[in-house]
Order: sequence, then structure tokens, then C-alpha cells
Amino acid sequence: MAYELIAAVDLGSNSFRLQVGRIVANQIYPLDGLKESVRLAAGLTPDKRLDAAAQQRGLAALSRFAERLRDFDQGAVRAVATNTLRVAKNAEQFLEKAEAALGFPIEVIAGREEARLIYLGVAHTLANPQTRQLVVDIGGGSTEFVIGQNIDPIRLESLYMGCVSFSLRFFPDGRVDKRSFKEAELAARRELQTIVHDYRETGWDEAIGSSGTAKAIVDLLELNGFSDHGLTREGLEKLRAELLHAGEASRMRLQGLRADRIPVLPGGLAIMSAIFKEFELERMAFSEGALRLGVLYDQLGRYHHDDLREATVNRFMQRYEVDRRQAARVAHTALGLLNQLVPESRIAGHPDAQFLIWAARLHEVGISVAHSSYHKHSAYILANADMPGFSRRDQARLSRLVLAHRGKLERAQPLRGEAPEWTLIFCLRTAVLLHRSRDDQPLPPRFAGFTRNGFQLSLGADGLNLLPLTTAALEDEAQQWAGIGGELRIQRDA
Repeated sequence: MAYELIAAVDLGSNSFRLQVGRIVANQIYPLDGLKESVRLAAGLTPDKRLDAAAQQRGLAALSRFAERLRDFDQGAVRAVATNTLRVAKNAEQFLEKAEAALGFPIEVIAGREEARLIYLGVAHTLANPQTRQLVVDIGGGSTEFVIGQNIDPIRLESLYMGCVSFSLRFFPDGRVDKRSFKEAELAARRELQTIVHDYRETGWDEAIGSSGTAKAIVDLLELNGFSDHGLTREGLEKLRAELLHAGEASRMRLQGLRADRIPVLPGGLAIMSAIFKEFELERMAFSEGALRLGVLYDQLGRYHHDDLREATVNRFMQRYEVDRRQAARVAHTALGLLNQLVPESRIAGHPDAQFLIWAARLHEVGISVAHSSYHKHSAYILANADMPGFSRRDQARLSRLVLAHRGKLERAQPLRGEAPEWTLIFCLRTAVLLHRSRDDQPLPPRFAGFTRNGFQLSLGADGLNLLPLTTAALEDEAQQWAGIGGELRIQRDA
């Protein structure tokens, strides 16, 4: 379904942001936006748990966003969460409350997926995207680095350092001196040394900063005469000298210094200074494009059937040398069963149908590791690999479906009885079982339905008589469902 208005929500480690855009001729025109300084990363305890105060700040911000999004359809809003909710051990508990406050699902995205979306947002703001860009985005808990050309990223990386985490680590009381600033800068340079060689070899024509930290620093440099345009090495040195002279960011008397940036400016400036030194930069431009704009354009691509997830699935099938004919057989049969059980899954783009097809196409990627217990290898790959376009939740869902497509059903118990997931598992397991011969022999007609505690399946009396091995396998399958308190009833007449 296409929309005139779409929205993106960015649950960052420093700020939560909402961006509303209007779609006109395959372009997005930002209408309005909201920003809340939540400093979520500041609420991470030493044992990586999000404290109650930070959670409350986040929930309050999302409740205000919910008012702006009240009339939006579910499909028109995409909310993504970044580093702090990647690392927080109690992220799931917070997300449950956060989704209730916002009224929309929230995806926790991996670092490289965050970098890809940031670049997508920046690329759509560039005057000449054909040149090669180095894009740097210093967030609250992580910093993303992308080299790209046009709208295609060439290199993607996310490092675990951000303006909130570094400010808390090196300037916990807000005081800044030469020693603490040097320690922060050296720590950032050590992180950067893991990627800088490869990035230099790839090369770029222009460096671009995006998001809050870059925006805050460029405003300070330009408004106070430290730079004529953009971020410069000389301007950063002047800003650093001003900060050290003041001793605290709150004591600086500079134009453009916003109150919400004062607590995180020292850490952000130390990271930016380290980036300039390690990448040997003299100047960096600034782009208003950022994660939330990238999320909007990613949504637009999905509406126009240019879904990056589809391209990712195809690349994985090629990389892991998946038997495409077998994958197509399983996908076709599994989808047919789902259409019988859930008629609305016939609608183009139905999310459950999409995930079932992707799971069917990827269920054998683990054979490239070892045939024995290949479903476990498949599940591990899908849960842990970088899969552009897929959120962590998407990957976890694919991994669960693939893990459960054969073997003991008790492995699927973490699904906590969610009926849609069990339905997809039934369809995938049954399709794999029916195509175990891996040939193109036509299958007998199949009829699937629900029972009170599970499912029923009929291949017709003749079908069962003609397929004695399949019949025996289905009887074993019925025992698997009974073992977890479910039911698979095999009928002998159509």
C-alpha cells in the first residue's frame, strides 16, 4: 500500500527523533519533526541495564510522538532503535513498554544496518552524489562510518564509541582538562585504527558529517568565527582550546551552544578530533540527511517493490550456494498451505507470507557449513550475519523459523505460543517434509486447516497410499506436535 505521508522514529542513544515526510514523485519532502533529548545511553548501568529514570524519559518522549502519529496507518510508520538498545540486557522489557507508548512496532537495528540507513539519508541530500563520500555519524553510543557513491555504500562500519558514552567515561563530572581530553581522544583513535587502513585504501573525494554531534560542532565553529564553512581541523583546535580554557562546557560563552548539547559536547568533540587525525582530514562538510531520512527512503523503496531485503536474500542464496529449485519447491508449497490457513496472506506484501517465503529460500544456507544439523547452522547464520534491510528482530524471526523447520519442535518453545509463528512453522516443516525427495514429481492435492490445538492435513486417501514414506514421516511429525502439547491430525480423506 502506498501512502502520501510517512514517518520515521529514531530511538537514538542521545536523542529520540520523529520525522514526517510527504511522498511526491518518488521523492520525500520533510514536513515536520520532533526531537527529545532523552540521553538513553546515560541510563546504562555498569552491568549494561537501562535504569528506570532513562526508561521513563524515553517513554515520555514516545508518548508525545504518539500524539503526532495518532492518525497514521501502521504501515506508514517505521521506528528504529540503535546502540543503547542493542547492548542493554533489559532492552526487550523496555521495548514492550515503548511500543505500547508509541503505538507502533520498534526495530532494533544492527550497527552496519544503521550505517547503511544513515548513508541512504545523506546520499539523498547531496548535490553531486556521483563523487565518492566518506560519511561520519557520531551518535550517543556508537559512531558509524560509510564510504559510498550514488546511493550505494561501499564500506560500512559501526564502532562502539559515542558522545554520551565518552562524556560519561572521560568527563563524568563535566570537568575537562588536557589530560582527560587527551585520554578520550587516544581511546577514540585506538578504535579508529581497526578500520582506518581499509578506508584509506578505498579512498573518498569528500568527507561529510551528519546528525547531532556534527551539527552541534559545525554551528559552534561557524557562529563563532572558528570556521568559514563546515568543520575544519583548525576550527576544531580552536574549539578544543576554548573548552580547555573554560574547564567545563557549561562555562563556555559561545554562540550556538545549546543546553541539551552541553553534557555531551566534550565526548563528541574528542571523537571528532580523533577522526580528523586518524583519517588525515582538513575539512568536513555537513549534511542534514541522517538516519531518520534514510529510514523514510528505505520505506519508499519497499513501497515501490525495491525492497533491499529481497536483494539480501538473493545474495545469501548465491553466497551459500543454495539449491534454488528445491528452495522454490518448498516456498511454493509452504505458501500454498499458508494461503489455505490464513486467506488474507494472499494479499501482495503480506508480512507473514514474505517471511515464510524468505525462510523457505534460506532454510538450507547452513548446508554450506555441514550437512549434519544444517538447520542449526542455518539458524546461526541468519541470526548473526549482516543482512542489509533486516532488523535484528527480523533476523531473529527468520532464525527461529529456520531452526524449527526440522528436528525437535521443542526448540521452538521460546516463541511463547505465538499463533502466527506456529502457523508459519507448520507450513515450512510440512513443505520440507513433502519435498524430501528433492524432485519435480507432482504432489497430491493438499488441504490444511486448524484444529482446537493445532493443525490438520489431508493429502487424500490415494495420496497417502501412493506415498508410504511420506505417510510414515507425517505420523512421526504428529508425534512431534503432540510432544509440545499441540496437534497434527492426518486425515485420510480429502
